[in-house]
Amino acid sequence: MKFKTLAVMTLFATQTIFAGANLDWGYADQQAPAHWASLNTKYAACSGVNQSPINIDQTVDAELPPLKFNYVTTAKSIINNARTVQINFNEGNFLSLDNKQFELKQFHLHSPSENTIHGKSYPMEMHLVHATKEGELTVVAVMFEEGKENKKLAQLWKELPKKAGDVTALKHQDIATAFLPENLAYYRFNGSLTTPPCSEGVRWIVLKDVQQASAKQIKAFAQLMEHPNNRPVQAQNARLVLE
Repeated sequence: MKFKTLAVMTLFATQTIFAGANLDWGYADQQAPAHWASLNTKYAACSGVNQSPINIDQTVDAELPPLKFNYVTTAKSIINNARTVQINFNEGNFLSLDNKQFELKQFHLHSPSENTIHGKSYPMEMHLVHATKEGELTVVAVMFEEGKENKKLAQLWKELPKKAGDVTALKHQDIATAFLPENLAYYRFNGSLTTPPCSEGVRWIVLKDVQQASAKQIKAFAQLMEHPNNRPVQAQNARLVLE
């Protein structure tokens, strides 16, 4: 499956977006998700039938193969792009899926969660974004609930960029595996990017092992965003969710 250059550039963009810049989509008022499809003809897919996120509820039992992560390199930089905080990775981290190699490009955060599980929303969700050389995408989602401080995130949180447009080379460069749960059981479905251009054909992997983060850690991220940065759940329509 091929992706338009626009979709890949939008998802992997690391260019600085400064506070006050003219952002043509967002999460509130006339730029809110309900308006995305009409804001720009390039965002027409946002009204498609296989959109993400979804509420994971009715599932189909399947013999899903174990996820094969080969994460060996570290995080590189962190950016506050006014819509989320994104951590970019050095090359060399891969997820093997469907006999293809998907390279980890970045992860970013949403608060509250975008996907829900049996109707439950979580205070934070991490999206680890992977791509093949041809531009096919897989997103691995990790849910966070409020609990004890997350040691995996603690050092990273010390370097959270405070202002939109801030880009920082990370001093504490965690190996990519540090951000994965121990239990890799998962749900799988086909969906889309959860931000414009909302391109469809994205493989979605939602890990079942919910992680904990302290109220302080969750608040520290949420306060960086002017508004909650989650897209509401979309209709599942005819799609199957496998587990």
